[in-house]
This record gives sequence, C-alpha cells and structure tokens, in this order.
Amino acid sequence: MEQFETRFKQVDVFPMVKHFMDELNLFNLFTKYVPAAPDCLADHAESLCILTANIICENKPLYKVQEWLSRYSDGLDGEPVDASLFNDDRLARALSALFQSDRHSIMTEVSCNAIAVHKLLTDEIHNDSTTVTFIGKYDTPDPEAVKLKHGHNKDFRPDCKQVVFGLNITADGHVPISYKLFNGNTNDDVTHIPNWNGLRTLLEKEDFLYVADCKLCSQKNLTHISGNNGFFITIVPKDRKEVKRFLKYLKRNNVTWKDAFSIESSRKKGEMNIYKTYESGRTKEGFRIIFVHSSLKQRDDEARRQKKIEKAIANLEELSPKLNAYHLKTKKEIKAAVDKICKGVKGLIDVKILTKRKQVKVKISPGRPSLTKSVYKNKWEFTHSIQWELNEQALAEASKTGGIFPLITNTALEASEVLRKYKNQPFLEKRMYTKKTVLEVAPVFLKKEKRIEAMLFLYFVALMIVSLLERKIRMNMARENIEKLPILPQGMNSKKPTWNNIRYFFRNVHYSKIIRDGTCIQTMVKGLSALHEDINRLLEISDSVYKNLEDSWWQFRET
Repeated sequence: MEQFETRFKQVDVFPMVKHFMDELNLFNLFTKYVPAAPDCLADHAESLCILTANIICENKPLYKVQEWLSRYSDGLDGEPVDASLFNDDRLARALSALFQSDRHSIMTEVSCNAIAVHKLLTDEIHNDSTTVTFIGKYDTPDPEAVKLKHGHNKDFRPDCKQVVFGLNITADGHVPISYKLFNGNTNDDVTHIPNWNGLRTLLEKEDFLYVADCKLCSQKNLTHISGNNGFFITIVPKDRKEVKRFLKYLKRNNVTWKDAFSIESSRKKGEMNIYKTYESGRTKEGFRIIFVHSSLKQRDDEARRQKKIEKAIANLEELSPKLNAYHLKTKKEIKAAVDKICKGVKGLIDVKILTKRKQVKVKISPGRPSLTKSVYKNKWEFTHSIQWELNEQALAEASKTGGIFPLITNTALEASEVLRKYKNQPFLEKRMYTKKTVLEVAPVFLKKEKRIEAMLFLYFVALMIVSLLERKIRMNMARENIEKLPILPQGMNSKKPTWNNIRYFFRNVHYSKIIRDGTCIQTMVKGLSALHEDINRLLEISDSVYKNLEDSWWQFRET
C-alpha cells in the first residue's frame, strides 16, 4: 500500500531578500575578503549572508539563528538538516573573521554594485548620526575596535555604553551607501570631515551636495568642504550672531519674504505648509544664509508658546497663596521662585512683587504680659504678594520671529531649491528609525567589541537592501500610476509600502512537498496570490525566484 506524506517549509520573503543580496554580489564579496579555513564545514561567506538575511527577515540573536534557518531548510519533517552547521559558535567566528577583513573595501564594492545595478543618483548625499546602545559593562575595551563609551544617548539610556553610528544616504530613494563608526563619546561636529573625505573617495568626485544637521555648521567643517570644491547645505544654530542679529532686526522691522512653495503637512492631513524665504546676505567666508519661514512651524511655535504661558500662569496662581511662609518669606526667595516658574517664558510675562508693611508691638520682656511690667518695642512686619500681566509688545515681537529657521549653503541654487534639498533630511531619520525598530539593532547583547563592530557592518548592508526594496517598489508604482496596494492587515491600503508591510504580507507563503513511498513526486509554492505576483513584478523579481524553488534554495552559492 502506497504511503503519502506532505512536508512544509517556510518561504515568506527569504527568496526576495536573497535575490537582492545576489544582485549586490554579496556572497562573492564575502568569499573574496573573508575566506574560511580549508577544513571549515561552512564558509564564512555563507554564514555572513545568512546572518544578513536573518537581520532583514526576522532579527534573532545568534543562538536562535539556527532555529530560524531550520524553518526554511527542513521544515516539519524532522530530518537531519544543514541548518545545524550555522550554530552560534560558527556565526560568531564568522563575525570575528569579518572584523579582521578589509571591511572598507567590502563596503565600497557593495555600494558601487548598488549604484550600478539600481542606477542610483549620487549628486546629493544626506548625513546623520545616531547612537547604538549596548547592555553590559564592557570594562576591557579592545584596542583594535571602536570604543564603547558613555555619551549623549539618543535611545534615552544614559546608563548604557554606546557607539556613534554615522550614515550617508542618497536623495534618490534614500538608500544608504556608506557608514562610519565612532567612539561612544564622540561629538557629531568632528565626524563630518572624515565622513566627507570618505564619500569623496567612494564617489570619486567632490562636487556632490552634502546635507547634514546643525553639527556640520562649524567654520572648520564648512571651509574644508568648500575649499575642496564641495557643496553643502545645513541649518544654522540659533545662538550664532548672524541669526541673533536678524531676529533682533525682524522684531522691529518688516522684511519682504519671497514665496518658495507649498506642501501638504505629513502630520496634519489637509493642512498646507507655506514656505517663504529671505536671503539676508553672506558670512565673512562668503557663504549664503537663507532664512525660511514655515506657516505650520509658526503655528506650532505659537501653540507651544501659549502652552508655556498657560502653565506659567497656573504655577503663579498656585504660588500666590503660599507666600509669606516657610521658604517664601523674603523678597529674594519669592523672586527666585518666580524666576524658576517664568524661565521658559522670560519677557513674555511681567511679574511684580508687591510689599506691604505695618508696625506691630513685640513684647521683649520675660514672663507673662503685664500692663505695668511688660516691655514692648515697635517692629515692622512685611507682607508680600505678586501680580502679573502679559507683555503684549514682547508677544508681538515673538510672533514676528516665530516659524523661522536659517539655512547656510555655498551653492548657487535658488533659495527655494536649497530648502527643497534640505527637506529630504527627515528621510534619513526614517532610515535610522528602520534600523532601530524594524531591524532592531539596539540594544546589542554581544560580548566582544570586534564582533559588535562586524555585526554593525551587516546592519548597514541589511539597511541598504531594505532601502533598495522600498525604492524599487515605490518607483515602479509611480511609473505605472498605482496609487496604493492593499497589503496591510485586513486588506487596508498602503500608498508607500515599507519593508515591514511587505514582510507581513508574505508571511504565509510556504513550500509544499508531497512524498510517495519516500520519493518526492510534487513540489509547489503555496500562498502566492495574484497580488503577491504583482508585488514581485513591481520589485522586478522574476517568477522563477519563487516558483522554481528546490530543496537547497535557501543556501548561498558562488555566482
């Protein structure tokens, strides 16, 4: 009697990820730069590719990667599996080997492959940095690795050590093309010159536009880029004298703002944000300063200012009945309390401390009071109170300077175009968000600094692949006039599909194998709908990537 058996293996987005990794020639690059010993059961290159795919598909700690991989390699049949080769020890050794390799050359070749294969435009590069948090003491730092230090932690974990992760992305699709690690206590302002020099070497040109946050705005950074024929756009800190001078002038004078453009708010649907610009002149180095007025920012500034005023008034009303007792008896003590309350609205609320005095008789002789023997003396008794009112002139001046932020550049672009370029900066912050949430980079639990540094390299590669996937599907949706795709839970639509959306939609795709008397008679990929095929088409993935899977499809091989 014939015996039939059905076996299942997980598929989901793994073939898709493997396809994009193969496009970047990742396995061959790891083989070239991270060779394994001849007697090694599994190449370092395959281990590193599996680690990268794991980060993208379903980030697991090293000791769970083998369990994750077994869902694709052996499924539910319980047979001996090749996935057992990739245990945490082997993966850790692969990370150590990656650290000792020429990671800079790997990054350069991967980025060049991404630029060539996906035709990325590199005329505009955005830079930002974040911190990667680590759990543990790390008391014996490795002299060869980046130093884990306490610093300004952007994960709000000042108790943990960290490294600074600097990232560069293209304006075209917001794809990471390079990164650099710095010691955990490094200030952002000293990272830009080595970062810009690295980009110049990678792109083999100097005339690209470099956009970064306000930490770029130092004379040393700007003159270095400009002196080497580079271009920059950044925001000017409000404590600079050029900004203070303009805001002081604006309080008592009117300027002619030039209309730039309008765009719908991403946070408040239906509200338009109207941008205007005013170019006030140049710095002594010859750099242009462009002041930008945002209608939504002005509204937000006014709402924030009003909230602070209301809070200060509420605190003053709460303070008033507490005067003349305990630590609020003297005028000096009351003034200190008032100044603390009005710190955030200085000049907007005028507070007066009023003092009343009256003469009272105080008995100075001992014993009980007596009409004949008691001795009294006159003493002044002071009673304080406070009154406050809004400073209407200060409020009007604050309103005139609300909604303004200054940009500095050495380009010859129109002021409105400079602003458009700078407004791409939030997309870089989205990439940092993806790294920390979707790819779950922090906190890190690895023990050795060398392996930590190597793992962060794989996170950079994973972030590049995720960005390329998102760029590809959105670009082709725009080309085919597809407004949205119903790939969210409960069939809801997504106008700009993210990697998380795609990963969720492919979660039920699996590989089915029918066995008759120990012989496979049929294999098929199940769970692929017409919409799944449309997504693959938009990602420019051929049907064979999913439909022609074989038993060892999950393995990485030389191409």
